[in-house]
Order: sequence, then C-alpha cells, then structure tokens
Amino acid sequence: MSFTAADVKTLREMTSVGMMDCKKALTECDGDMDKAVEYLREKGLAKAAKKAGRIAAEGMAYATVCEKCGVGAMVEVNCETDFCAKSAPFVQFVKDICQVVLENNPADVEAIKDCTYPGTELKVSEVLPEKVMSIGENLQIRRFARFDKNTTVSYVHAGGKIGVLVNLAVEGVDASEIGKNVAMQIAALNPRFWDKSQVTEDVLAEEKKIALALMDSDPKMASKPAQVKEKIVMGKMNKFYEENCLLQMEFVRSDIFQGTVEHYIADAAKKLGGSVKFVTAVRFQTGEGIEKKQEDFAAEVAAQMNMGK
Repeated sequence: MSFTAADVKTLREMTSVGMMDCKKALTECDGDMDKAVEYLREKGLAKAAKKAGRIAAEGMAYATVCEKCGVGAMVEVNCETDFCAKSAPFVQFVKDICQVVLENNPADVEAIKDCTYPGTELKVSEVLPEKVMSIGENLQIRRFARFDKNTTVSYVHAGGKIGVLVNLAVEGVDASEIGKNVAMQIAALNPRFWDKSQVTEDVLAEEKKIALALMDSDPKMASKPAQVKEKIVMGKMNKFYEENCLLQMEFVRSDIFQGTVEHYIADAAKKLGGSVKFVTAVRFQTGEGIEKKQEDFAAEVAAQMNMGK
C-alpha cells in the first residue's frame, strides 16, 4: 500500500468517514487522496471533502474597521499554545499588527515587518523578537486581508478562533447590521463559494459525475431513462448551490428573515430605504491548514489499521 497511517487520518478528517472505510478507499485508489475522496463519495459514504485543512495551530484572528476612514483589516497571528493565545500581551500584539495593516497597506507579510510598530520608532521586525522573549513562545504573523473600497464590516468569533471581513456596495443606508449578520453566516458555515456564478465547470462536472454514480449504484434509480437522470442531477445541482454558495444558502437567522442570504440582503436594504449588495468577503480560521505533530493519534490509527488487516 502506497500510503501511511497519517494519510488515513487525513482522509478521515476530510470526509468524516470511518477509519477502515478510509483505509479501503486508499487501498483501492493506490494511495491517491483525491481519488479516494471521489471513491467514498461514489459509494455514498461521504458528502464532500471539507474545504478547510487540518486545524491544529494556536493563535488569533482579529478584524477591525477604522471608524474615520472605513478601511477594514484582518490578520492571523499564530503562537504555540491556547494559553498564550488568550493572554493579554499576545492579544494586544495581534491588535497592533492589525493596526499596522490598516494604516500601511503592506504588500505582503514581509512588508509588515518593515512597517513601524504602533507607539514606537521601531520596525515590526525589531519588536517581534522582543515579543517572543517576553511572551515566551514562538510568534508568527501568518496572513492578512485589507479592504479600502466600499463598506466593510468586521466580525470576530469565539475570541479570535474565526475572523471575517465582509465588503458591501452600499447606497443611502447604514449596512453595519446587515454586514454583521452575513459575516456571522460566513463564520458559521464557511461557504465554498460566494455565489453560484463562481462555481467552475470542472467542479460542476465532478458533482454531476458523483450524482450519476450514486444513481447507477441504486437499483431503483439505475434503470431510469437518461433524460430522467439528467433532470434529477440538475435538481441536485441546485441543492449543491444551496449548501456551498453563500448567496444561495438559507439565511441562518430565521428569526429575522426566512429565505436565502441574497434575498435577506435585498429585503433588509429595502426596509432601510437604500441599496446593499454583497461584493466579497474574507474568512480566517485560526490554524487552518497548519499541522502539528500528533504522534499518539497517528499511532492509534496505525494500530487500528493493523487490526483491520
């Protein structure tokens, strides 16, 4: 078998499918992760691979909008432990870095380090080693986002586990509540796309392939005419949009509006007497895609793999 226990763990986290089924999928697909995901979906065992990578690093995502100029900024800074991530010195450091991004519009993370640190005459690169020494952990400025056009609304969830910046085209109204509600939806459901128009042809082709494979594996569906299957597949595509595209999703706050996010935005703007349109957004989840060594868990996976032979 050209795969490891860690590969089984990864596939399990991506699909929420049982360990032995993941092992079988990798065996059948000769260790190819993408093919294994497709294999599990065609067997009806997995709906879809989770977009987010393994989340294991600690730290904080923080977003803010300048009250005077309207510029919005968001950063993610990583540390080693959850204890550190909640400490006042670390939280203040993250907020300071976000202020640097907001005021200086750096080109990349390295450019942040050349900017002046708030309240000092030193560069961020000069202050960072001091913060590492005083806080007592390795600190990494990982990524950032910044919007300086339209109207931006920021949202920070669970003390910095998730940060969201929503950018809206607004005319004649205060859209802060609308933006916050949309940001909360993004934080909670992590849409794969903002709008169905962004779904690429290759993604649609893959979803149609999965849907047809599932029908062919069902005795009741396999005998249906191709035209009927095509109509069923198109219905499934609409469901795909509802589950994966922000504007086509059901608005989660049904207590204030029942319908899609797109219709909520339009309805809320109309009630306020103006116009609001969603432009784009950015979502950071702390530690997203960063691995930590988990030898104990890997050993457990390996042991169960051997037991299942």
